[in-house]
Amino acid sequence: MTFADSPAAVIRPEGPWTHRDVAANGARFHIAEMGEGPLVLLLHGFPQFWWAWRHQLPTLADAGYRAVAMDLRGVGGSDRTPRGYDPANLALDVTGVIRSLGEPDAALVGHDLGGYLAWTAAVMRPKLIRRLVVASMPHPRRWRAAMLADVRQTAASSYIWGFQRPWLPERQLVADGGALVERLVREWAGPKPPGPSDTPPGPVGSPAGPAGHAGVLAVDDYRRAMCVPSTAHCSVEPYRWLVRSLARPDGMQFYRRMKRPVRVPTLHLHGSLDPVMRTRSAAGSGEYVEAPYRWRLFDGLGHWPHEEDPETFTSELVHWLSDPEPDR
Repeated sequence: MTFADSPAAVIRPEGPWTHRDVAANGARFHIAEMGEGPLVLLLHGFPQFWWAWRHQLPTLADAGYRAVAMDLRGVGGSDRTPRGYDPANLALDVTGVIRSLGEPDAALVGHDLGGYLAWTAAVMRPKLIRRLVVASMPHPRRWRAAMLADVRQTAASSYIWGFQRPWLPERQLVADGGALVERLVREWAGPKPPGPSDTPPGPVGSPAGPAGHAGVLAVDDYRRAMCVPSTAHCSVEPYRWLVRSLARPDGMQFYRRMKRPVRVPTLHLHGSLDPVMRTRSAAGSGEYVEAPYRWRLFDGLGHWPHEEDPETFTSELVHWLSDPEPDR
């Protein structure tokens, strides 16, 4: 596969999963799904798309779940709308997809920006969220406090401040075939070397997925996906809202709303070497959860624990989802 391949070849690789589109919250969303049973909805982060969950989909399906990985608004195979990238609306995208799938609720699993939206959805639509799993992302109020008060977290999130400039971030993300995407993904990873564990189960068209590589991180796939027209702009818009709204009425209203406690069992996962979201920033998010809360720190992993060590991450996820007493 080359960088000239069609968007469909990049976004919808063949595999044991099924691709389709669903309508929700006034837009169309691409999903990849496997299995039957209680719904587990997986939300990717930046600068990724649904492919970030290629390891978890087959394992969750084998464990008796209906595993669905969706592309967020403006990314992958989902609609690129001119507006609607504030976290409240993006969270309504997520809960709208749950309804469109015909399910009464879902276990919501989110990483990075997807984790931010998972926290938000659990507060805004608690009846639709059965359990919550967040990786590499503090609670929104915890993240806001760290960004404003912790100099080290502010420095670690320098890319977010850079996104506030008009047009330049979009050009940088797609320059040289998305080279910046590869640099960010590699810099945010832990030291674990690439290995054969990156090969997803099932016939995916090549030994190591659509890009034909066998690294821990699917950097070539993320580069290609970012170069799909309009993706770069839509990818940075949520971060522009997060910063520009800090002193605006809509932002203040959002963060007041996020004072409401999360009332569903929550599993919080984090890599000890995450250079983007510091452990100190993420730890303590349990103060916003009035339900069983479990914190799990993965030693030696960076910002992408679900890809850097998919076996350990997925084992932790499946065991917790199947635990009838998650407060133990």
